[in-house]
Amino acid sequence: MTRKVFDRELDILHREITALGGRVEGIIVDTAEALKTNNRDLAQRIYSEDPEINASRNQIEQMCVNLIALQQPLARDLRSITATLKMVTDIERVADQCADICEIMITYPDLHFMKVPQTVMTMFERATEMFAEAIDSFIRQDAELASTIRPKDDVVDSLFSRTIIEMSKFIQEDQAFVSQATDYMFIAKYLERIADHATNIGEWTIYAVTGKHTSMSNQIADRNLAKEFDR
Repeated sequence: MTRKVFDRELDILHREITALGGRVEGIIVDTAEALKTNNRDLAQRIYSEDPEINASRNQIEQMCVNLIALQQPLARDLRSITATLKMVTDIERVADQCADICEIMITYPDLHFMKVPQTVMTMFERATEMFAEAIDSFIRQDAELASTIRPKDDVVDSLFSRTIIEMSKFIQEDQAFVSQATDYMFIAKYLERIADHATNIGEWTIYAVTGKHTSMSNQIADRNLAKEFDR
């Protein structure tokens, strides 16, 4: 494979992961709308899209493997391909979380018997924002933008904790809410995972641009902090 052909294949890979990211971002937005309006038809459509997303992931993974095996890319290109290989898993799993949320709606059509918690809708907003910024940072190869995503994950974690507390109170006050409150807890957990995946995408973007993987730096920092407390 000549360098010219390799560059063309790399460009195709970039466009494929960008397109998949854009599609999944739309799925998050549609899932929020389906939950907010109790639109089971929309939820069913989103749920039905999941096999297509899985197929796109497999295609992109194969493209990455082929580029690495056939070209033996240089350091910067290798980082970009490796990051894409990791990111496509996170993107596909975000779609999985949305499908899981929609499955709850399809299985329990009376979900709006209890109003959707505001914390859940706010989690949707924050998770969507994080995912969009993560994809945008990769498209632009903007490590600075990517570095702003991780702190936002703490906000989503806080909203998740608040949702669990609120739903637990509902269950204690009225047993009629047990099933729905539990469902909202699961939905909140899926949204918390979406935010985690967005954080991962941001970190892989930083790796592609700088060669440094921030999650490893954070793990080292956490271990060092733990040692300080143990003294």
